[in-house]
Amino acid sequence: MRTYPAILGGEPAFAEQVPVSRPTTPPAEPLLRRVRDVLDSAMLTNGRHVREFEAEVAGFLGVGHAVAVSNCTVGLMLLLRCLGLRGSVVLPSFTFMATAHAVAWNRLGIRFVDVDAATWTVDPDSAAAGAVGAAGDAVAAVLAVHTFGAPCAVPPLSAVAVRHRVPLLFDAAHGFGAKYPDGTAVGTGGTAEVFSLSPTKQLSAGEGGLVTTNDGDLARELRVAREYGNPGDYDSAFVGLNARLPELSALLGRASLAEFPQWLERRRATALRYRANLADVPGVTFQQVPEGALSSAKDLTIRIDESHFGMSRDRLAACLSAERVATRCYFYPPVHRQRAYRQVTPSVSLPETETLAASVLTLPLYSHLSADVVDRICEAIRTIQQAADLIGESAPVGIGAPDPTNL
Repeated sequence: MRTYPAILGGEPAFAEQVPVSRPTTPPAEPLLRRVRDVLDSAMLTNGRHVREFEAEVAGFLGVGHAVAVSNCTVGLMLLLRCLGLRGSVVLPSFTFMATAHAVAWNRLGIRFVDVDAATWTVDPDSAAAGAVGAAGDAVAAVLAVHTFGAPCAVPPLSAVAVRHRVPLLFDAAHGFGAKYPDGTAVGTGGTAEVFSLSPTKQLSAGEGGLVTTNDGDLARELRVAREYGNPGDYDSAFVGLNARLPELSALLGRASLAEFPQWLERRRATALRYRANLADVPGVTFQQVPEGALSSAKDLTIRIDESHFGMSRDRLAACLSAERVATRCYFYPPVHRQRAYRQVTPSVSLPETETLAASVLTLPLYSHLSADVVDRICEAIRTIQQAADLIGESAPVGIGAPDPTNL
C-alpha cells in the first residue's frame, strides 16, 4: 500500500490519466457491415433503423412509445412545446444546465427548488412549496431529474403534480437502465421522460436522445415536432425543429442496446466496488438510492465532509489530478448561480443544493473500467486522506515533501 501521495512528490498512482468517462461501444465488425448497408441505401435519416430502435427501446423499457430525437436537450425543448405549457416550471438547480435551458428556450418561468440531502434528487417538500408560487404566476409543470441515475421519489412528486393539475416530467438523461422501487423501468414514469444518448451516457448512440411516454397523442405530436412541425404535407402545424436522429446513430443505438444489459451489470458492480472500498474512509459518503430502486450507475459521485476528511472537495480533486485521476465537480456552480440564471430568482434559498454542489466529486466510472483501476483509485483516496494534515490546502505538487515514513 502506498503511503506517499503524488501531490507531495510521490509516484503517481497511474502512468496515464484515468478519464472520468469513456464510452463503451459494441463490437466493431458486425456494426461496420450494417453501416455499409445504410450508406448503400442512401437513407441516412428517417429510415428503418430509427423506427426499429424506437420499437426496441419501448419494448426494453416496457413503455408505450419511444420517440428518437437528435439529443436530450432538444427532446426536453420539444416536450415542453408539445404540451403547450404556460406559466412556470418547477425544477431543481442541482442539475446540468440543459434542464433549465429547455425551459428558458420555451419562454416559461423557472422555479428552482431544493434537493433531498440523502438522495440528491428533487425534495418533494421543496417542490410542493415551489409549486405554490406567487399570485398570477401559475405553475405549468414539475420537471424532476434522476440525478446520477438514482430514480426520483415519484409518488410524492406525482401528488404535487396532481394537486396542481400539471404534468410530471422527468429529465432522465442519466437514467437509462434504472428501476423504480415497484420494479418498473425509469422511462415509464409521469407524463414523459427524456433520455440522453451522448458519449458519456451508459447507453450511447454517439449523440441523440429519447422521449418515452404512454400517451400516444403526445408521441405522435413529438414526431411531427422533430420534423420542423411538418406533418408531411409541408403545411407546418406549429413551430418545431429539425430534431431527427440520423440512421447511423440509430444503428449504433440498436447495437449498443443489444449489449446494454451486460454493460449495466458491470457498471453497477463497479459502483458497488467503489462503495465497499471507500466505506470506512472518514468524511466520504455516497448518494442514497431509494429503497427497492436500482440506479443506472451513470456516475459514481462521492460527498466530502471536509471536517472529517481533512480537506475540501476541491483540494481532493487537485490531489487526485496529481495521481492522474480525472474528476468532475458535478454540478458546480448549481444552475441558479450560473450567469445565465442569476436574475431569474435572485433571492432563492436552496441550502442543500449549495452545500451539495460544493462538496461532491465524481470519480471515473464506465462499463469497461477494470477492478484493478478502481482499487488503485480508492487506495489513492485513502492515502490522501491519511496525509491530509501534511498536504493542507495549499501545498504545491512535489515541493516540501516530508519523509514518507512519518505519514
